[in-house]
Amino acid sequence: MPDASQQHAHPKSDLEIARAATPRPIVDLGVERLGLPAEAIVPYGHDKGKVGLDFINGLNGRPDGRLILVTAITPTPAGEGKTTTTVGLGDALNRIGKQAMICLREPSLGPCFGMKGGAAGGGYAQVVPMTDINLHFTGDFHAIGAANNLLAAMIDNHFYWGNELGIDERRVAWRRAVDMNDRALRSIVCNLGGVANGFPREDHFDITVASEIMAILCLATDMADLKRRLGNIVVAFTRKRQPIYARDIKADGAMAALLKDALMPNLVQTLEHNPAFVHGGPFANIAHGCNSVLATRTALKLADYVVTEAGFGADLGAEKFFDIKCRKSGLKPDIAVLVATIRAIKMHGGVDKADLGKENLEALAAGAANLRRHVENLKSFGLPVVVAINRFSADTPAEMDLVRQVCAELEVEAHVADHWAAGGAGAEDLARAVVRTIDSEPSDFRFLYADDLPLWDKVRTIAQRLYGAQGIIADKVVRGHFKELQDQGFGHFPVCIAKTQYSFSTDPNLKGAPSNHVVQIREIRINGGAEFLVVVCGDIMTMPGLPRTPAANTIDVDDQGEITGLF
Repeated sequence: MPDASQQHAHPKSDLEIARAATPRPIVDLGVERLGLPAEAIVPYGHDKGKVGLDFINGLNGRPDGRLILVTAITPTPAGEGKTTTTVGLGDALNRIGKQAMICLREPSLGPCFGMKGGAAGGGYAQVVPMTDINLHFTGDFHAIGAANNLLAAMIDNHFYWGNELGIDERRVAWRRAVDMNDRALRSIVCNLGGVANGFPREDHFDITVASEIMAILCLATDMADLKRRLGNIVVAFTRKRQPIYARDIKADGAMAALLKDALMPNLVQTLEHNPAFVHGGPFANIAHGCNSVLATRTALKLADYVVTEAGFGADLGAEKFFDIKCRKSGLKPDIAVLVATIRAIKMHGGVDKADLGKENLEALAAGAANLRRHVENLKSFGLPVVVAINRFSADTPAEMDLVRQVCAELEVEAHVADHWAAGGAGAEDLARAVVRTIDSEPSDFRFLYADDLPLWDKVRTIAQRLYGAQGIIADKVVRGHFKELQDQGFGHFPVCIAKTQYSFSTDPNLKGAPSNHVVQIREIRINGGAEFLVVVCGDIMTMPGLPRTPAANTIDVDDQGEITGLF
């Protein structure tokens, strides 16, 4: 491995590093490291597999390990490295003698071919097989898309054969899905071509990671719970505004059949041969941003420490991890690790990306307001916090000292981590700090709002207490929809805010820690099976588009069948 001081300057790409690795056979890893019986592992080739549900159901009597959430400051083009830190911290915990496992989300093809890239970590803190994980993996996302679109097809088929349920064609709530960034599918007209093709109507596509099926898969605790949730999907409303469910369409059984294998957690490994679950992949800016409950719960039964991540900044991913995933599953995190980079903090202080390599203590001090708000927000959930400074080679001692000083004023430890360049060895100080903090500062975890708080007030609470907003606004139609859902019995659901990940506000260009802004609500959607409501704010879209120069332009396969250009 290269010297840690050369982080992000090493000539090898993530793909080259991953390709040079020699993974252990996945069955051997599961048996020797996790104590799994060989028959509990369903291999998908030699280096990845799924863990069977029968084995998982037999773990209920075991005690749980400690749950560590890795989250981050507000993301910038400078990079934060949350997944990389999750992997590095998991490796480091194992290096200092702790039995640790990591739980990550599966990457979507949309950002892989768009602009964000994959989600298998980076440098010497990766999970492998990296190309498989980023492209198709075990087929989970394809199963989710198929189940989503089966339900859509059955709704239109119900119209075609007489609409016995009396669905109002103007109030179909279910959308189609595809795991790709395709702006042309955001709004479509379907059923064109004459009587034989059905009744023309407007429809929409979401990216698969925004599908409620994805959320359901990630929140289901077993097959029975999966089927119950699928049946509870609200697909449409009648002219009297009564909800129609997937079970009314009789689609829930067939959907569950498509998802049978996808429900099993995927077992892979890090470059240092430590076990990892990579399962489920809802985005945190348009969905709830966490890996599956089933994977996290299983890992807690198999390891003493479980490191998991929540997507994007703590205002989105961590809040949804707490208020949705933990609320619905009974999980209680022991600590939050907040990832930051000197570069990203300086960008929040007004520095252009081209100038981030130069020392700028003034901008760093200004940008630290973003770090400060995230720390304070995490503490408001009753959790101890440790800050991980993900090191880049251009970071100066004075800059790192300033961030440590800010954290000391907040009464949290901050540790520089070099896991990108040195793997787990570069994050051992961080690992020791996490263990020390867990042992000395017991978690007093609590939710941000109560179940019985009205829906409108739940959104306002998040906006004011976490985003620093003055309040929330919406037009008369949207406010009326809030009232309808409250009156229809959905008021006890948590809310999932869909907004830009690049700012505490709904303006992606507003960096730092803006205050007294107003959060505009554009739409509210009912996720009856996932049991939360999606509140769409600002200009956020649930079907992204490709950039002018998509990453797909450089991805190829050579004559030996090796994928190139993925990173």
